[in-house]
Amino acid sequence: MTRATAAASTLPPLDKDDPSGLAFLSAFEQSHEGMLVTDGENRIVAVNEALIRQSGYTPEELLGQNPRILSSARATPEFYADMWQALATKDYWEGEIWNKQKDGSNYPRRLKITVVRGPDGSVRNYVANFTEIDASHEVADRLAYLAYHDPLTDLPNRLAFESQLAQSLRICERENRQLALMLIDLDNFKNINDTLGHHVGDLLLQDVALRLRECVRISDLVARIGGDEFVVVLPEIDSPLTAARVATKIQSNLADSYRIAEHVLYATPSIGISLYPIDGNDTGTLLRNADTAMYHAKNAGRNNHQFYTARMNEAAGERLQMENELRQAIAAISPANSEFALHFQPQIETSTGRVLGMEALLRWNSPRFGMVPPVRFISIAEDTGLIQPLGDWVIWETCRLIRVMKREGITGIRVAINMSAQQLRHENLLLLVRGALDCYDLLPSDIELEVTESTAMENPEMTLSILDQLSAMGIVLAIDDFGTGYSSLAYLKHLPIQRLKLDRSFVTDIETDPNDAAICTATIALGHSLGLELVAEGVETEAQRDFLAGLNCDILQGYLYSKPMPFDAMLDYLRAKQPNE
Repeated sequence: MTRATAAASTLPPLDKDDPSGLAFLSAFEQSHEGMLVTDGENRIVAVNEALIRQSGYTPEELLGQNPRILSSARATPEFYADMWQALATKDYWEGEIWNKQKDGSNYPRRLKITVVRGPDGSVRNYVANFTEIDASHEVADRLAYLAYHDPLTDLPNRLAFESQLAQSLRICERENRQLALMLIDLDNFKNINDTLGHHVGDLLLQDVALRLRECVRISDLVARIGGDEFVVVLPEIDSPLTAARVATKIQSNLADSYRIAEHVLYATPSIGISLYPIDGNDTGTLLRNADTAMYHAKNAGRNNHQFYTARMNEAAGERLQMENELRQAIAAISPANSEFALHFQPQIETSTGRVLGMEALLRWNSPRFGMVPPVRFISIAEDTGLIQPLGDWVIWETCRLIRVMKREGITGIRVAINMSAQQLRHENLLLLVRGALDCYDLLPSDIELEVTESTAMENPEMTLSILDQLSAMGIVLAIDDFGTGYSSLAYLKHLPIQRLKLDRSFVTDIETDPNDAAICTATIALGHSLGLELVAEGVETEAQRDFLAGLNCDILQGYLYSKPMPFDAMLDYLRAKQPNE
C-alpha cells in the first residue's frame, strides 16, 4: 500500500454510490497540492502525499495531531481569530500563511479551508488545501518593503516618511491637532566616515536609529531620509513644550558615547523643529522650515535644538544670496581684479616694543553687500567647502606680498596665516606651501601658520602628522584662540608648535574679571613651562598691556598698536617703526 493510499484510508467512510465522494477521494489522492482533513475537534484524520512531501513528516507523525504542528508561529493571535470567525460564519476562509517543515525551515503557502457540516449543522470536518506561492510573489513583497524602508537602519525611508506625514497632517487638520516635525543631523559625522571608514559610519547610524526609537512613542514616526539625516514626527502634541522635551531627550540619548568595534565615538545631534499649523500645513513646507531651524542649531554651537521662525527663514535667504556672491567672487579672482584683499595687524614684542611680525587677515568687499565682516563670510566658506580655494589664495597672496615687502627693503618680518580645518586635512597642503615659498623665493621662516585649538583637536593623529611635516620644513606653527577649546595638555606638548595665542575674550576684561586674570596668568605660565612663546590678542588699553607685561607675555597684538590695515598702509607703518632697515 502506498503512503497516499494509507493516508487516504483514514478519511471518514464514503458512500461508494456517491459520485461526488469518489471524486473527492480521487482528487485528494492525486492532487499535487498539499491537503489535510481534520475532524470536528480539529485533529488531523487524513493527509495526502503532496503534503507529506512538502512538510517532511510521515503520516504517522501527523495523524491525530492539531494542524498547528505545521505552523511557523509567524501569524499573530489576531490572524487566527479572524480566520476562525470566518469559518464559523461563512464556512470558508482563504489567506496566506507560513508553514514549518519538520527540519525547521519555513515556506509560504496560500491556504483555503472549507467546513463540512453534518445534517444537523454540526461540524464534521475541516478540509485544508495548501497551494504553492510563486517565488516571484515573495520577491515582490520584499521589493515592496524595500521601496518604503531604509535597508541600513530598517527605518521608514523618505518615501514612507512623506506618505505617513501627509496622512498625519490630514488627521491633524480634521481633528484640530498640533504636530511637530524634527529634522536631526549628526554633528561631525562626515569626519567619522572619512577617518574610520564607511563601515564604522554605517554601524554608528544603526545605533543612532535604535536610540531614536527608544526616545519616542510607538505612535511617533522615526525615519531616515538620507545620509546622516533623520526625522521624527510627533503626530499629536499638547504644545511646543512637548516637542522641546522630546528633543532634549533625543539630545541626551544621542550624545552618549558609542562603542563601535575598538572605537569610542561621539555623534551629537543638531535638531531643527517646525510645528503644524503655525510653521506650515504641508510636508514640503514643514520639512524646509525644520531644515532652516536645524542649520540655526548648528550655527548656535551644535548639539542643541532650535524652533523655526519667519526671521530665521529671512536670514537663510540672505545667507543663500551671500553664498552665491561668494562663489562668484572666488571664481573671478585674478591678479588684476579681486573682491578680496589682505589686511595686516602688527605683532609687538612686549619687552622692546619692536614689530616682530604681522598677521594676514582676509577682507571681502562685495559689490552687493559691501564690506562683509569675516565672521559672516568665513563661516559660509567653511560650510560650503569654498574655504579651500579661498585659503589657497590667501597663502599665495601672502607670499606674493612678502616678496613685495622685501623688495621695498623691509626684512625680518614674519607674516602669520590662518589655516582652516579643511586646508589642514587637504592632501596637497604641503605641496601648496612649498610651491608658494619657492615661487616667490621665500624662506620657511618668512611665514607662520596658525591653527585654531578646535581644529587641532578635531583629528589629533592627522593633525600631528601634518604639523610635524610643516615643522620639518622650518615653518613656525601657532595654536590660535587658545583657551576656547578643549585641548588636552598631554596632547598639546606633543604638537610641534612654537606659539600659543591667548584668545581676545580673556584679555578684554583682564583688569576687572578675576577669572580672566587667572586664566591669562595660568596660560602664560603653562606656555612658558612648555617652552612656547605667548601672544595676547585684543590688547586695546595701556592697562591691559601693563598687566600682560607683568605676566611676561612675550608678544602683544591689538588696537592699542594698530587696527588691521591694507598692505600699502602696512608698509608705511613698518617704515615709520623701522626707519633704518
